[in-house]
Amino acid sequence: MTAELTRGQNHPLPRARLEIRVSAGTPVVAGATLGDENGTIHGVEWVAHPGVPVLPGLEVSRQAAADHRLAVDLDAVPDAVHRVSVLLALPVTGQGPARFGAVAAPFTAVTGLDGEEVASYTLTGLESESAVVALELYRRQGGWKVRAVGQGYAGGLAELLADQRLPEAHQLAGGIHEAVARGLARSVPAPPARTADGDRSRPAAPAHGTDHGTAPQGATGRVPSASPYDPPAAASGAQPADGQGEHGTQRPYPGGPAGADRPSAPAGGAIDYSHPRRQSAAPPPPPPAAPPAEPGRPARPVAGDATGWSMEERLYNQVWGMFEDLARTTAAYRSAVDFADSRREKELDQVLSDPRSRIGGQGDAAREAARERYEQLVSRAGEVLDRDVAQLLAEAEVVEPALPAAYARWDNPVWHAYRVPMEIPMALRLGDLHLPEADRIRVPMLVRLPLERGLWIDSGRSASSDGAVTDSHEMRRLGLETAVAHAARLLAVYPAGEFTVHVIDPAGAGTQALAPLAQGGVLAAPPARGAAGTADVLGRLTERVDLVQMALRGGAPDALPPGLDTSQQLLIVNDFPHGFDDRAVNQLRYLADEGPAVGVHLMMVADREESAGYGPLLDPLWRSLLRLTPVPDDHLADPWVGHAWTYEPPLVPPGSQVLQQVLAQVAAARISWHR
Repeated sequence: MTAELTRGQNHPLPRARLEIRVSAGTPVVAGATLGDENGTIHGVEWVAHPGVPVLPGLEVSRQAAADHRLAVDLDAVPDAVHRVSVLLALPVTGQGPARFGAVAAPFTAVTGLDGEEVASYTLTGLESESAVVALELYRRQGGWKVRAVGQGYAGGLAELLADQRLPEAHQLAGGIHEAVARGLARSVPAPPARTADGDRSRPAAPAHGTDHGTAPQGATGRVPSASPYDPPAAASGAQPADGQGEHGTQRPYPGGPAGADRPSAPAGGAIDYSHPRRQSAAPPPPPPAAPPAEPGRPARPVAGDATGWSMEERLYNQVWGMFEDLARTTAAYRSAVDFADSRREKELDQVLSDPRSRIGGQGDAAREAARERYEQLVSRAGEVLDRDVAQLLAEAEVVEPALPAAYARWDNPVWHAYRVPMEIPMALRLGDLHLPEADRIRVPMLVRLPLERGLWIDSGRSASSDGAVTDSHEMRRLGLETAVAHAARLLAVYPAGEFTVHVIDPAGAGTQALAPLAQGGVLAAPPARGAAGTADVLGRLTERVDLVQMALRGGAPDALPPGLDTSQQLLIVNDFPHGFDDRAVNQLRYLADEGPAVGVHLMMVADREESAGYGPLLDPLWRSLLRLTPVPDDHLADPWVGHAWTYEPPLVPPGSQVLQQVLAQVAAARISWHR
């Protein structure tokens, strides 16, 4: 059972190999210090940070990100170390928040390698602080314990390190922020090449411990260095055998492929390559053959060239293969540019350090040579990027028209031939993702069905990726329209009668935006109004969750009351927190936490700042939901390689009637299904 700590509380640690997970809602720098029995740091070599991420028994993230996973092996920590302090700091970039009081309360958890939480702590009460000691692992009577610290420092990392009696505190703090700003930890292998049969070879993770002083272009096949983060097999260079992705249970990209079914090897036995959800062990049919390539040109892409048991699964894997390829090639380009920049600065420093080169034309010639080498390296990296992007763009142009309705944009012709399906698809498109270096490519953002977490459509005032500022009234309207588009797609891809939508609109402010759902006859009931309507809907859904949970825990799923709607349920909440009292807020939190496991999903359309009056009570609610925006915004962090992906919502084209036509077919099919 998880221990939820408050400031100053401690809890014993039952094992030595642990993960420390951090969720901050905004990019933060994560690090750790090693201290003696008095908490003193004896040198910079006792501090793990993005520039030096690996110490004995400890590994931290290599860049600023909203979510971190720090690896700890207490058995490998030196005997002289008695305290491991986990620290968080806001990056000094001038673009993000400058104090923790302006962001959501960071959440930390100590877990086993299997993801099971041992203890958690939410850092509340921070205001002007820009750095904080979150947790402390310390030796006690031959064992280890964790303590919730929450000690903040308005002076930032420098003050924090100085408080732990590090003599070089200010110099090290500056070096950490410089490492984050320059992206010294972004050296990852380049995208893997296609094999002869057209399939991709996708390494499970970027190499740990890659050199920052070597250009990464073409650096495939690196062997990860051993680290306390890896299981024994991975430390020796083997691929991880679990299905959890590189950083644990959460996929490294939003809605990433759950593809989830990696082959596993029983102890002492051979690997079983049979599909875990099929009765037959027959191999999957081969993917479609690619057309022969013209001499001197790459093979032409084919839709569905990834592995899978069906075309739907092949396209799903191909889409997320494109995501991985784009992430890797962009990371390689950024790392090459960083390398070229650091090399130029080093060469210029060498020129300036020699007094003889400052006189006459020798220094000018050296500077010109350094500039030319820099431009050559950047140009070469740009050529590789352009080549890879062109290949991905050609693949996207082939894949997009071949996508089924669940994966397709609203302007895809597949919707003209839409029919209510008989089976649930494996995934759903929630929008598009792209990076600034490859703005022409839009990668579909796919999430597996049924949904594993609710959605939060952020209606707060925001500046879109093109710099346009949208006022709060317009954002609320766009937010609800985006929620309606998501709900309509969910209704469209589920079989008739297997998906039910409820709406809470306490003030009736969303009548116009909700019209397609209300007039289409696909809602379970008219939108609930006022406090009484809100309480009624929340009470019925909460009761449904309780009943299904009791039936499942009792081993009697057939013992549910007659007439209980067993279909998947979606609750759309508009204009939160208007019309919500404390009881309703607690019911929302309950539905967000417990609902997805029993088929009840939450979609909030809300501005987080407007609900600030509830304080940290709502922080767990926001953390449990996947935040999406009604306008393009680069808010989706990618802790896999450190990218910030720009998300674009799947809005219906202006003037199109496709949404109304699809909902009309859904309503007609539901009437036929109830006969």
